[in-house]
Amino acid sequence: MLATPTASQLYDVFKKSLSGIEKAVADTRHFSPDRSFHPFRLALSDLGELLLLPRLVRHLRNVAPNVQLEVIPVSMHKMDEWLLTGHVDAAICSRNERISLAQRDRIMDERYVCLLNCQHPRIGATLSLAAWLAEQHIKVAASSGHYMVEERIKEYGFERRIALEVPHFAALGELIASSELLVLLPFSAARVYAARGNGRIVELPFALPNLEIYLYGHPEIGDITAKTWFYNTLKSACPLLTEP
Repeated sequence: MLATPTASQLYDVFKKSLSGIEKAVADTRHFSPDRSFHPFRLALSDLGELLLLPRLVRHLRNVAPNVQLEVIPVSMHKMDEWLLTGHVDAAICSRNERISLAQRDRIMDERYVCLLNCQHPRIGATLSLAAWLAEQHIKVAASSGHYMVEERIKEYGFERRIALEVPHFAALGELIASSELLVLLPFSAARVYAARGNGRIVELPFALPNLEIYLYGHPEIGDITAKTWFYNTLKSACPLLTEP
């Protein structure tokens, strides 16, 4: 009996699908980090890119020199879907209550500070609430994952004079170095900018909740062994990545 053209086409489609499944299973069973060329995709906040990514790349080069790492920007509204569908293998971002079923581990706990120009003409070594309210500010968009800061400021009833709103932290160093604007940001990020000479750090005159950074993943979705290795590698490496 000869196969019909339709059956032949379906066979080719199914054959390719089965080959892909078999390859995935084989890769999973035989995953070896020192020999693997496995691609991983990590969703990372801009803060994570600033603080973690350079050291993470060096660490991966040491333990798994041939794996491929793709980093994509965090989308706080899409993280749950991305993890459930396997669009990303893991994510590092601030606490996200929308992520429901993922494995999670807290990897950083950061206090907020104020970063300002090294030669700011009106603010010295300490910052009063009146002085903070009198100055103009840079606001980092809540969509970047720092919504709790804005919520707490609203609860206090503070009315900041916002001169500039930016979507992320990337340009803050140059903005602070070239202006008299103030910005709230996590201490580790402020320390990086201060070390570059972009500004100086002063403590805030009011309390804010710490920024909690979490590692999220669904290791049981997709290539289980590879994804479990990736998640555990990130988890074990993060304390080293956040050292001064």
